Amino acid sequence: MSDPFANVASLPEVPEAVARTREAVDRLLGHRILRRRSAEVSAESALRGARASAALEGVAVPLEDVRGGGLTSDPVVQGALRVSAELGSLADTWRKAPRQALARLHALAAADAVDPDTLGRPRPDDDASDPLELGPPPSPADVAGRLDVLSDLLTSPTEAPAIVVAAIVHGELLALRPFGWGDGIVARAAARLTIVDRGLDPKSLIAPEVGHLELQTAYGDALRGYAAGTSDGVARWVRHCAEAVELGTRDALAVCEAFMRG
Repeated sequence: MSDPFANVASLPEVPEAVARTREAVDRLLGHRILRRRSAEVSAESALRGARASAALEGVAVPLEDVRGGGLTSDPVVQGALRVSAELGSLADTWRKAPRQALARLHALAAADAVDPDTLGRPRPDDDASDPLELGPPPSPADVAGRLDVLSDLLTSPTEAPAIVVAAIVHGELLALRPFGWGDGIVARAAARLTIVDRGLDPKSLIAPEVGHLELQTAYGDALRGYAAGTSDGVARWVRHCAEAVELGTRDALAVCEAFMRG
């Protein structure tokens, strides 16, 4: 049986990037503070991830404002916070019914921004926000077909590592812009769900969003390479996503060290 995720995992320099990231994650998971305070690290990671995801959508606010929750009423920030808060409860749904989980993620992300009747529903037209300047989005018919394919792949066996699967989920959702508003928040959350559900980061200690924000100048370019569909473009995107996870791991280690110092 064909395994498209595994095919991507074998593209040039992807195995090396995956191995480097796996090494970094293993170092994090061995940190002694996690024996008793992993829940606190996870909670801090959720806040940092929400703040970074909002910034990637064009709304940058200080971390302390995000930590305060009510200090900013911006719908992008509030949507990112709601998504981060509920992410852990969606792992089982993501594993069994990805389309249902995506609908819930959008409902959380866009609750303050769009007509309630459109929450969780794929866009019916070509109207979609474009913070990464990708150009016109795929048609609604293309979106429906590619979401079906992605859902089928996610519920089928694969030998590909979690980092690769998460990168494809992330890239596909960003390229499709399936809902028209908040798609970046949804895509990054779905990628994070993937690395949690597939065992790379089971306690959700890592905020890849932080890494993507650090690599922001390359984010759009790498995604455009993925959207072009060439082997080189897809490989570059996966390597970019692996580096973002590695940087998010470094940030989580810094959080662990801060907790150690009290």
